[in-house]
Amino acid sequence: MSDATPILHMLSPQKHMSPFDVNMAADAGYKVIVPYINVTLDETTALVQDAIFSRPPDYGVRTGVFIGGKDAILALDMLEAARTAMVPPFQLSVFADPAGSFTTAAAMVACVERVLKFKFGRGWKGTKVAVFGATGVVGFASSIIAALEGAEVRLVAHRGVDRVIKSANVSKERFGVDLEPVPGETPEQKRDIVANADVVFAAAAAGVQVISKEEKEVAKNLLVVADVNAVPPPGVDGMELFMDGAPLPGCNALGVGPLAIGDIKYKTESGLFKQMLSSSEPLALDFRHAFALARQLTA
Repeated sequence: MSDATPILHMLSPQKHMSPFDVNMAADAGYKVIVPYINVTLDETTALVQDAIFSRPPDYGVRTGVFIGGKDAILALDMLEAARTAMVPPFQLSVFADPAGSFTTAAAMVACVERVLKFKFGRGWKGTKVAVFGATGVVGFASSIIAALEGAEVRLVAHRGVDRVIKSANVSKERFGVDLEPVPGETPEQKRDIVANADVVFAAAAAGVQVISKEEKEVAKNLLVVADVNAVPPPGVDGMELFMDGAPLPGCNALGVGPLAIGDIKYKTESGLFKQMLSSSEPLALDFRHAFALARQLTA
């Protein structure tokens, strides 16, 4: 492998690059890290080609591009633009993780998968999953990951079903998965959704409780509930930060809390940066690669 200095170019469509991701990249081993802000999709190709043509081809594996922001679709489009900007043998590795959502979603699905496997002896095929916070970046990615593994996924709408219909259509078009949009705006609708789910992903905004004590009480079929919200109140009533397959008070389900998920998320993001640094070939990494690594970490 080349002994060239490892350089990471970090692209954000927003006015800031996440300090979290900068720290992760530095701790993973990148020596030069340069953030670019307010980057548009149509600027991606030129930035990538500036990066690849300014170094010899054998330095390509020591050059990386990270794509941040808070828009999952835009991040995927920028990833594809970066990938197609390569002119072999001038290439580099690229990794998309907008708002840390791809690695968080991968970690949540992998943690729940571990509980399903070891506590219930089952996998995702045929498992009924309800996703709260489905229009957010974590909800978007986790729903696709679970569906690709064979789960029957429902996207819960808390403010009009049109937005989740759009998410379902995009997921079908891009990844070939069938996701069911369902209204969850009233207490009655939410109780019905939870009562008919095997697994719940709570991926709503920080500080918003989406599953109440009353909704848990009717969840007779519920096996596992995962919550990524570490800001009080918990996204799920009774969820504790470090739960990792422990009984969730007030129902028969087991809980997976935000810091148990966060531990695997941290290791996944760090691990993907390290894969970029150690690979002998250029990589293009998204939430599917994040899930593959998170699954190894939770095996």
